[in-house]
Amino acid sequence: MPAPADGAAPYRGRFAPSPTGPLHMGSLVTALASWLDARAHGGTWLVRIEDIDYPRCVRDADTGILRTLAALGLHPDEPPLWQSRREHCYASALQRLEAAGQVYPCGCSRKEIADSLVHVRERHQTLAYPGTCRHGLNGKLPRAWRVRVPDGDAATICFDDRWQGRQCQNLATELGDFVLRRADGLWAYQLAVVVDDALQGITHIVRGADLLDSTPRQIHLQRLLGLPEPAYLHVPVVVNAVGEKLSKQSGAQSVDDLAPLEALRAAGAHLGLRHDATDVPDWLARATESWAGLLARLPRPGAA
Repeated sequence: MPAPADGAAPYRGRFAPSPTGPLHMGSLVTALASWLDARAHGGTWLVRIEDIDYPRCVRDADTGILRTLAALGLHPDEPPLWQSRREHCYASALQRLEAAGQVYPCGCSRKEIADSLVHVRERHQTLAYPGTCRHGLNGKLPRAWRVRVPDGDAATICFDDRWQGRQCQNLATELGDFVLRRADGLWAYQLAVVVDDALQGITHIVRGADLLDSTPRQIHLQRLLGLPEPAYLHVPVVVNAVGEKLSKQSGAQSVDDLAPLEALRAAGAHLGLRHDATDVPDWLARATESWAGLLARLPRPGAA
């Protein structure tokens, strides 16, 4: 197994599912890729249950996901962590940003924001939050908290994705000031994931390409909070027969705990890993050996 370069932190990766239902093939692909990357680097692999969007969570889905991962031989190296038990950490981060003048309360409703964007569209400008509450609530009651994004060239965040290649996004023109705490009081994914990755010492993030455009926002928050920036790898998402991302909403079937080898073969094939094996440990060992070679062969679209 490769050792960390001199001065580099030991590899720590994670799989972070939301317990909105059983583990399906789309999530398994991400879990497998993150596990393989950690094992190929001789690193540590963690599981974090991202359960702070309470209305979407399904009772006992978290334990079902952990049970399925275990059946497939994907065992975390440390006890799993639940985001719902760490809300004080997110509140502390928001307080730090508030003290630094980097966040502000927003009183806009969804309808008001939508109406503003329609007006902006008519003027042929970009479709980003127009900063209505940036300089004050103007008599509105505070609903959500937004983080300020830079203006001009400073708003462009670039990073080198280990699968997708060079990625850049201008936060000001493509997004605008984004929400960290929602109007319903729930914590936004962008803040929670940044805080937890830092507190868990995550050095490498492997996840689905549907989260690719979230990464610049997270890098912006990491820089504001003075947190390390992990390395990123976004694997292609699994789609259904009509090209929709495979999800519980699009009718994804749960992974069969009783057929773990077949499930691993299917997930591996999506990643470009095809191996004959007699059992789960044998398949995982072969896939781990092939992982580094697979990444080396990627064309990396958009790479400099």
